[in-house]
Amino acid sequence: MQNAQELGRRFASVGALRFRDEAGALTVLDIDAPAASASLCLQGAQILTWTPRGQIREVVWQSNGARFAPAKSVRGGIPVCWPWFGPHAQPGLPAHGFARNLVWDLVDVAALADGAVRVVLHLDPRTLERSDLPGFDAVRAAWPNHWELALHATFGDTLSIELVTRNRGAAPFRVGEALHTYFRVGDIGQAQVIGLDGCEYVDKVGPEARRRQEGAVRFVGETDRVYRDRAASCVIDDPVLGRRIVVQKSASASTVVWTPWAEKAGKLGDLGSGAQGADAGWREMLCVETANALEDCVTVAPDAEHRLAVRVRVEPRIE
Repeated sequence: MQNAQELGRRFASVGALRFRDEAGALTVLDIDAPAASASLCLQGAQILTWTPRGQIREVVWQSNGARFAPAKSVRGGIPVCWPWFGPHAQPGLPAHGFARNLVWDLVDVAALADGAVRVVLHLDPRTLERSDLPGFDAVRAAWPNHWELALHATFGDTLSIELVTRNRGAAPFRVGEALHTYFRVGDIGQAQVIGLDGCEYVDKVGPEARRRQEGAVRFVGETDRVYRDRAASCVIDDPVLGRRIVVQKSASASTVVWTPWAEKAGKLGDLGSGAQGADAGWREMLCVETANALEDCVTVAPDAEHRLAVRVRVEPRIE
């Protein structure tokens, strides 16, 4: 198990880093580099925050009501959903897979010439096999494949992430996945997502239904949609914070858009406070997820790899 003290010694030559322990067991890396500040939790390889220099507000959002606990995803940031997205067909298995519940190995941290910091993390079956988490015998039985998983993240003026799945076995396997990104917005009621016009989506609020998007995605209530067969970029247009968040992706055929709204946020209980009140943190976040879900899941052949990637940048909003 890598702890904050050990990692601090190992990467002492890389400036702008600080390692700390949360909840007595979870190691967090804080980055304060010339190009950006950020934080990342080794459990789940979960990026928690990212703020490029020049931005007053963070771009990747972490709830101020987030809880740190073993085998639990922290509310906000970028949880890694893998090797399935959403609920598993077999009851009792963890939603969104197991990668976000396990502690990854920090392989490398490097300061780059442009002021950014690059981080590489790794997960392999030995971590799953050693896990004594409740219910993980069923997880191992449900996912008996030979695999390796890596996450490459570069924190700078842009945020670049690559989730790399490698098949080390003799048989192909199928993967559902998502970089479940929580973005900071000024007010969910005024933000909109541009770039999904005309796209078919699966509406998961209420009885599941298939619909087609008309115009920009706007928000007036709980929204949970999987936009299918859509590899194009999209933009979060935010008039309150005066910026546009551009989400460019590759090897991703699904885009998931989610906001819980007030009632569901109250049930979740960890979305924290915001400018509009003690329980209004949900008004300041919006999930736009780079994914391969439902029919868009991918098959990885033996000795092959699949690279799910996203690149995020921020532009000023021009009226």
